[in-house]
Amino acid sequence: MDELMNYLPYLAPYLVVSLTLSIVALIHVIKHRNYRFGNVWIWSILVLFFQIIGPIAYFLIGKGEE
Repeated sequence: MDELMNYLPYLAPYLVVSLTLSIVALIHVIKHRNYRFGNVWIWSILVLFFQIIGPIAYFLIGKGEE
């Protein structure tokens, strides 16, 4: 438990950024139906299971034109 407390200052920002990015990406996936690749199910799974990589990939290559 002491080891976890030692790493908490480094883990907290990562967890906050990861959770925020995932929530924003998931909301965008659900609200918008235009994707360059894939569909709503594929992007939802990627965003939820690949915490940092999934949302970044969605915003870089998956997000379609408005």
